[in-house]
Amino acid sequence: MTANEFNRNLIEMKSNLQRFAMSLTSDRDTALDLVQDTYLKAITYKEKFVDYTNLKAWVFTIGGF
Repeated sequence: MTANEFNRNLIEMKSNLQRFAMSLTSDRDTALDLVQDTYLKAITYKEKFVDYTNLKAWVFTIGGF
């Protein structure tokens, strides 16, 4: 997966991440912080992602969801 594909797929997950974070926190600001932290971790550790595996599962796992 190229860096552009990784980033595009990550951005496409935003609404899923936000909904799930809201279900966990019930607070919009805290949920947005959680999503932001998740994006930071995903970008920081993207070299650890194994191509052709489930990116969504990986992102939710590193995000602490």
